[in-house]
Amino acid sequence: MTKQKLLLVKVGGKVVENPVALNQLISDLSKLEGRKVMVHGGGVLATKTAAALGIETTMVEGRRITDDKMIDVVTMVYAGLVNKRVVTLLQANGTNAIGLCGADMNVILSEKRPVKTVDYGWVGDVKKVDGKALSSLIENGVVPVMAPLSHDGQGHILNTNADTIAAETAKGLAPYYDVTLVFCFEKRGVLRDANDDDSVIPSLNRSEYEALKSEGVITDGMIPKLDNAFSTIDNGVKEVIITHASSLGNLSQGTHIK
Repeated sequence: MTKQKLLLVKVGGKVVENPVALNQLISDLSKLEGRKVMVHGGGVLATKTAAALGIETTMVEGRRITDDKMIDVVTMVYAGLVNKRVVTLLQANGTNAIGLCGADMNVILSEKRPVKTVDYGWVGDVKKVDGKALSSLIENGVVPVMAPLSHDGQGHILNTNADTIAAETAKGLAPYYDVTLVFCFEKRGVLRDANDDDSVIPSLNRSEYEALKSEGVITDGMIPKLDNAFSTIDNGVKEVIITHASSLGNLSQGTHIK
């Protein structure tokens, strides 16, 4: 039996922070036919909210240290302010949506990251995504909107990287759908030159990725994004596209990974 196509769109925090960019993306997403899931970040807003509350943000290798105070902040911002803002915009564009974190319907179960060299606090590493539970919503014409939070099954919410949430959700849905995962952010794709937005690499396979990484062409935050992308391809996802948020209506652009 042929699987139905499903588009899973992950939207970065810088896009969420920009009302014009977010409105355009929501409008574009709503015009796309078929089954859809959205995952959003919100780290920029979490940092601003924490500062307003007098709570210091500590980052290690791009990852947020999530202590008792910070888990409260990210829960409020991700599952509350950002999630409901996105759901409300989708409804305004005629798309029926529901906001979820990993604890809702037990869709994403994680374990607290073990302490090795760094204690990240209430940060989760995903163990299981319930694709069947999500598909029950999708088949009822609802677009799940996933906040970057999971839970440990023992009463703790866990801060979980949004790209990882997107990748693990795509894997969890791959047995049920023909999944295309789209990472929408503020760049036009994976760039050969970080200072030249026209230097988009149109396609990447794993060997090309490893070579560009060893040459220092691909660095920093793009590495975990691409690691997540290739992990999804290895686990049944059809295609991953990394592109600018404004290109959601034209998915021939950006960097394509198959």
